Amino acid sequence: MHARFYHPAEITIGQLIELSVENIHHAARVLRLKKGDAVTLFSGHSGEFSGYIENISKSSTTVLIEAYHDIDCESPLDITLAQAICVNEKMDWIIQKAVELGVTCIQPVSTVRSIVHLSDERSSKRLQHWQKIIISACEQCGRNHLPQISPLISLPEWLSQKKTTQSSHDLNFMLSTTATESLRNIAQPPASAHLALVIGPEGGFTQEEEMAILHTGFIPVRLGKRILRTESAALATISALQTLWGDY
Repeated sequence: MHARFYHPAEITIGQLIELSVENIHHAARVLRLKKGDAVTLFSGHSGEFSGYIENISKSSTTVLIEAYHDIDCESPLDITLAQAICVNEKMDWIIQKAVELGVTCIQPVSTVRSIVHLSDERSSKRLQHWQKIIISACEQCGRNHLPQISPLISLPEWLSQKKTTQSSHDLNFMLSTTATESLRNIAQPPASAHLALVIGPEGGFTQEEEMAILHTGFIPVRLGKRILRTESAALATISALQTLWGDY
């Protein structure tokens, strides 16, 4: 597989593209690419472009675009992950692996028992950091569409949004240790359905939060008889959804 780089601007065949500062460092210092090496660029919308390195140095790297390839690695499932914000390393891990597993959208939410609390300024910086993680994950796993990540909001705010935007075909899930329902007992949703998964923080949701989630139409489900950590819960559930109804 050729080295892959995200280029947010328009890409056309025959174009000579200057890579970003971050990609220059990655190409020259990390991947040790040389002039003439084949690379792949994608803009985050659809398809990808093949080309080769026309010039490379520590300060500048240019790629000559040769061909467009209509490649789509997206899952047939439209999955939104609403993840209660957790400590940096765990949150980074969840976002990276959720992208690899095929989620469409990621919504960080703050909850009563969230250990991490961010000011508006810190929240904005974390959002930029998370966007970089998404780009890096797409470069690695072959996705040509960038999943969307939304600014951090409170769980009640997100649930209020859900009430006004969801349709009758959508399926919403909440992982719960007290749930009796298993995913395999739920009928396969129609192709147009949007799936949403909400995962609690390290200490779990409060009883009031669980009631609010249930009143919004979420189905409580459990995966086996074991209690999963917050960094395991989302990834295990997304994998199960992909196995049952997706492209696994």
